[in-house]
Amino acid sequence: MSNKQMKLGAFFNLPGHHVASWRHPRTEAHRTFDLEYLQDLARLAEQGKFDMIFFADVLGLRPSGNQAASALKLDPLIILASLASVTKHIGLTATLTTTYNEPYQVARKFAAIDHLSKGRAAWNVVTSANERESLLFGKPKHLEHARRYERADEFVEVVKKLWLSIEREAIVLDKEGGRILDVEKLHPLDFEGEWFKVQGLLDAPSTPQGHPVIVQAGSSEAGKELAAKTAEVIFTAWQTLEEAQTFYRDVKGRLAKYGRKPDDLKIMPGVFITVAKTEAEAIAKRKELNNYILPEVGLEYLSNFIGTDLTGYDVDAPLPEFAASEDKTNPQIRSNLIRALAEREGLTTIREVYEHIAGARGHREIVGTPGQIADQLEEWFLNEGADGFNIMPPTFPEGFRDIVELVIPELQRRGLFRTEYESTTLRGNLGLSVPAYPSRQEAPSALI
Repeated sequence: MSNKQMKLGAFFNLPGHHVASWRHPRTEAHRTFDLEYLQDLARLAEQGKFDMIFFADVLGLRPSGNQAASALKLDPLIILASLASVTKHIGLTATLTTTYNEPYQVARKFAAIDHLSKGRAAWNVVTSANERESLLFGKPKHLEHARRYERADEFVEVVKKLWLSIEREAIVLDKEGGRILDVEKLHPLDFEGEWFKVQGLLDAPSTPQGHPVIVQAGSSEAGKELAAKTAEVIFTAWQTLEEAQTFYRDVKGRLAKYGRKPDDLKIMPGVFITVAKTEAEAIAKRKELNNYILPEVGLEYLSNFIGTDLTGYDVDAPLPEFAASEDKTNPQIRSNLIRALAEREGLTTIREVYEHIAGARGHREIVGTPGQIADQLEEWFLNEGADGFNIMPPTFPEGFRDIVELVIPELQRRGLFRTEYESTTLRGNLGLSVPAYPSRQEAPSALI
């Protein structure tokens, strides 16, 4: 039995992570916009003692007549506000891009969620991989990969300074003395960089956990460096233990130059799980979902991940060469992962490839019994492949409930996962330290 405790995220991608999940007869695809349904799922995640619920968000996806489910969704930050009221311990994580937002707006929104949830909010920092997002914001051209990360670096720095610009202890509310704030505990910004010029204070004090947890998703060189500098959790995608170990040691090894320790960053690869009481039943579940994939949907789905338009291809034809990205600074991590996966697994046709990634999207996939799944998670966890995992259910609610009722108890039995929450804050449950306030900077009185 291990003394280490893995961290687990519940990755909510409704109606399910499998591309054809919406067609499954027991998937409640019609309830994607139903508040009571979302709250029920959040309660189920908290019943399973997950560290956090995680909502990804990609804008500009083009819904088609037979593949619209993943493109239709609600603003995840609004969802988090509602989930805060029906949960007590589980973290609440949403994605907001640094490419098409402003630091003050992001700082203010997440600070509100963190206060309302009593310290359970987390911001997943992304830079918008989908080029079509630029058109939604009136930008004729998407920033290239390298420039997006330069902006993100400065963006996160400003947001963190805003979050800590008013200490919690600054609010004194001295009714007899007539004093609301201790101005010695204000840290107004006077920031000027290449991308942003920001002066002043956030209009809320720092939150119950200091500030929301910073999450980042990305495995490129720029992504790893940004994570080492700023992130407290990183979501990533790897297929083998060796790949995961290389990434884990690389990123952890970068922390020291930023004055950080290895435990200051939790690495949580995505894992797509199909579980049943017998291996044969789990395999049958996976096959059933794949049978719901229409060929044209499979072609479009794979096209989005490899950057090559497969429209009109014979699904049983060999996988073609992938097109090179026009953005020469883009390392195309995901398409390279899928190509390597196809070669390693001996997948020769387009159909075989899209069926293989239909739920995992390049992440690790495990199909089997609770014991088989726990064996593989334990191997990565105990051998510097992961600090935990972002769990990707094939369907909601059934596939997620299977994980809560079958996999979680097995991890608990092995002593790998909590049976009760350690804290009421996300930072506390993840074992992360509370950020320190900056030393007070002199600033023009107009900023205070």
